[in-house]
Amino acid sequence: MAVALVWFRDDLRLDDHPALRAALERGWLPVPVYIHAPDEEGAWAPGAASDAWRRRSLAALAAALEARGSRLLVLHGHSLPMLQATAALTGAEAVLWTRRYEPAVEQRDAKIKRTLRAAGLHAESFNGSLLFEPWEVATRQGDPYRVFTPFWRTARGQWRTPKTWDAPARLPSPDEAGTPHGAALDDLLPAPRPAWDAGFWQRFTPGEAGAREALAGFTARVLDGYAATRDMAASPGTSRLSPHLHFGEVSVQRVAAAVLDAGDGIAADDRDRFLAELGWREFAHHVLHHHPHVPDRNLDARFEDFRWARPTPARLEAWRHGRTGVPIVDAGMRELWHTGWMHNRVRMVVASWLTKHLRLHWEHGARWFWDTLVDADLANNTQGWQWSAGTGADAAPYFRVFNPVSQARRFDPDGAYIARWVPELAALPLPARWAPWEHPDLLRRHAPGYPRTPQVGLAEGRQAALDAFAALRRAR
Repeated sequence: MAVALVWFRDDLRLDDHPALRAALERGWLPVPVYIHAPDEEGAWAPGAASDAWRRRSLAALAAALEARGSRLLVLHGHSLPMLQATAALTGAEAVLWTRRYEPAVEQRDAKIKRTLRAAGLHAESFNGSLLFEPWEVATRQGDPYRVFTPFWRTARGQWRTPKTWDAPARLPSPDEAGTPHGAALDDLLPAPRPAWDAGFWQRFTPGEAGAREALAGFTARVLDGYAATRDMAASPGTSRLSPHLHFGEVSVQRVAAAVLDAGDGIAADDRDRFLAELGWREFAHHVLHHHPHVPDRNLDARFEDFRWARPTPARLEAWRHGRTGVPIVDAGMRELWHTGWMHNRVRMVVASWLTKHLRLHWEHGARWFWDTLVDADLANNTQGWQWSAGTGADAAPYFRVFNPVSQARRFDPDGAYIARWVPELAALPLPARWAPWEHPDLLRRHAPGYPRTPQVGLAEGRQAALDAFAALRRAR
């Protein structure tokens, strides 16, 4: 039986897996391979939280393969020679994988494909991560989009009901191909010591089974009313599927199909709002593919000359660890530290505080999120930060500065989110819980250890941001 290597990367599932499906349908014996090569991802190698998730997800994938009679070959080293050596040992005539779109990885994969083909191997990649390839949606002039609404309108016009594929109950054993035994997963991705990731697993279950459970729970309990509750910080009103999608534990096609197939009682607005969130994910990959410099530079080149403030270690540390003196910001940063995730509305608030009120370059925030988020995705992380900073595609204008107190009143109206993550403020009544510096006696009495004042006055920080933006405009 002819052999094909199925190279797993950020597609850690068996269900709806195009490379695995191609191997089986073409009569190849699939040899599942994972190569640990973080240094090949350039300046954006996976962060600590991502590694903690990947370790568990790979263990789940290995167990799923073994339950079907197969096994995962885990390797460590440079991807190309590892693939070449494994193909030679197993007699493989093909190498199949799911495409990725990060600039450094795209370049690496293109070289690998050329080299393998030149050596006579069948090398093929598939779309298993997006509804639309980044090059499939374009303006009438053939240019990439820089604004979401027309991008998504065009994409929806090209929409086809997603077709999904169920993984088989059994797979052929790679031992038939003489597949060697690779490295131990624990040697490549050891468990964190101390177990700083313990809080992650109270909220998430990495792996394909956890992803499918999360999807089923979302469509059954959260999708109905999603449009109204998705921005409420204390409400379980979001899907929390982002890490599962990032690691490919469930395909976006499967997610879209589940939303479209949900019960008849689901309002069209709820479905459309969630599908639009998938659309933002598509748009982020579209922008990254066409503008590969954006992880490190502003898409809006005007901001290359913007007068960012000089960061101080103390100011950055206070933001990172939820000690800014602004409760909604501190709640978000503490949620991130404890769970590896943060509510999307709060992500915008904490990003606005860093880039507008503190006027610090968005890359400081992007780098911290990259290391601490379990859903750290280069396209989405970059777009989210540049959107908040006002420097990217379809960004909020720089002069639009979120007022964190107004945001807390609107999206944490009973203060439950703040009380959950900044428990020293839980005894404060509203509105002191939103703006404790305005109630110094209550703050002194109930939370003596909490900062007396914000890092910068809200009006002062906003005005400094507007002044810096005005100076940039005058200079041009």
